[in-house]
Amino acid sequence: MLPPSIATTDYHTAGEPFRIVAEPPVPLPGATVAERRVRAIGDPDVQALRAVLCSEPRGHADMYGGFVVAPDDDGAHLGVLFWHKDGFSTACGHGTIALGVWAVDTGRVAAPETGSVDVVVDVPSGRVTARVHRRDGWTTGVDFVNVPSWVVAREVPVTTSRGVVRVTVAYGGAVYATLPAAQLGLSVTPRHLGELIALGREVKRALDDSEHAAHPTDPRLSGVYGTIWFDELGDADGQVHQRNVAVFADGEVDRSPCGSGTCARLAVLAGEGRLPAGTVLRHESIVGSTFTGTVLDTVDVDGRPAVLPQVTGMAYRTGEHVFAVDPHDPLVPGFVLR
Repeated sequence: MLPPSIATTDYHTAGEPFRIVAEPPVPLPGATVAERRVRAIGDPDVQALRAVLCSEPRGHADMYGGFVVAPDDDGAHLGVLFWHKDGFSTACGHGTIALGVWAVDTGRVAAPETGSVDVVVDVPSGRVTARVHRRDGWTTGVDFVNVPSWVVAREVPVTTSRGVVRVTVAYGGAVYATLPAAQLGLSVTPRHLGELIALGREVKRALDDSEHAAHPTDPRLSGVYGTIWFDELGDADGQVHQRNVAVFADGEVDRSPCGSGTCARLAVLAGEGRLPAGTVLRHESIVGSTFTGTVLDTVDVDGRPAVLPQVTGMAYRTGEHVFAVDPHDPLVPGFVLR
């Protein structure tokens, strides 16, 4: 049963919304954040709460947010269950950046007037960090340090309605299929967005039950989360410059350059030898906003070479809301009209 009111604080990170529910009005049990996610998926009350916040008239088809929960242990400041219109995700870089800013804004994590503080967050895919940078009492940027990320497979053929494409599958807290839009004569621009959405859904569906979608140690993290289309914009001055759009879940579009997707792309580029020491990825979104990404270290994950990625961006508060839920409203929990 839905509560009569739901309080949220909303942010955007590089244009992508993140709606924070600091005190979820429904129980979210579990010993770990990963376990809480599994239980939430099967809980109709939690699903109804998610749906009412990201469906019209209170949200929209591409809405994103998170329920703040207890961390796995006292090594983290907080935990979070990430959600969107189609369910609960395993990772979210733009959301982690927003949570870092929110934690400092609200005093949940004490921060210096000038300097940096680490906000440690437990997410379904592991423990991540939002390193919040401050100057004269203002937050100026956030470094998102993610879980280890790696390439799953390269040159994977996928049949689409426009022909066969070859994709690189990579993990950045979630599994992504990545490929240049030019393979199908497209570019990452609003003009081609409809085609990129439709074809991105085709690629995701084709790979979702394949061997490439399986997480090597935790089946709860398996499944292809989305398709990342990218354009090459040229390498110069110690930067790899790309524009991308992530089409995730069931055709949702990330307005930001996608935090966890940027980590997957860092793993791919590092494996190609395009990120030598000191080189950064300038990752532009379809709306022109930017993240920068870099590889902090190389690591081994169960015999698989991986990178420890860092993505830098910024989030801004857009509002605070108290959403009303009228028990007589026939449209609760809402609808999606794209």
